[in-house]
Amino acid sequence: MVAPSAEARVRETALVIPPPPTPFGAYVEVVQVGSMLFLSGMLPVVGHVPQYLGRVGNELSVAEGYDAARTACLSGLAAARSHLGSLDRIRTVAKLGVYIATPDDFREHPKVADGASELLLSIFGEKRIPPRIVLGVSSIPLGMPVEVELVLEIES
Repeated sequence: MVAPSAEARVRETALVIPPPPTPFGAYVEVVQVGSMLFLSGMLPVVGHVPQYLGRVGNELSVAEGYDAARTACLSGLAAARSHLGSLDRIRTVAKLGVYIATPDDFREHPKVADGASELLLSIFGEKRIPPRIVLGVSSIPLGMPVEVELVLEIES
């Protein structure tokens, strides 16, 4: 039995992928180098509007941080889909980086990052779940709680 495609999983789960994000500065959202697609840091925005502001563990709960990571990852998928035409062109997620604005004593980073990881798992399946790095930082641009980095291997 053939596993469903990424686009089929998006439809099956009624997942809503937002419009692709637009830059907040002098950069581009996506660059393709050969069979690799590098995405800029993705923030939890929809239509250029922040969905969350603050630091996880202070102004935001772990559950809100989880959703912010998921929202940022959705923005990344929207940028990739816009560039590629379809998520089905993604062979694998080569890297996931999740950066979380937190106070110094915060210890729940993995639970927040799972918002992005579990989204990717639901779309691409266990065989394409990526390695990840999760870091707590003192701040993220524009006061947002999470920034997600994605590197994708794509079909040419």
